[in-house]
Amino acid sequence: MIPVHRFMSDALAEVLRKAPLTPEKIEFAWRAAVGPGIAGVTTIELQGRVLHVKAKDAAWQREVERSLGVVRGRMESLLGKGNVGDIRVTVHTP
Repeated sequence: MIPVHRFMSDALAEVLRKAPLTPEKIEFAWRAAVGPGIAGVTTIELQGRVLHVKAKDAAWQREVERSLGVVRGRMESLLGKGNVGDIRVTVHTP
């Protein structure tokens, strides 16, 4: 028996991978990968295969950088292999 939450996650990832690579899809995948807390203090933009992440401050930058291994795997699962080649995290400057 497959747990329902696992089935839903796999089904969502499958549907998402097949959708066109749009800014909205990237944003959705980011929020799903990092959760609402980190998503709320970061902005993202995919340029080519590089995901540029701007964190609210240096503390959040470190938090995101510490989580990059897990985040990269989740993004790959949601977007498909090869769509995000690198993730660069900087601090947002007004």
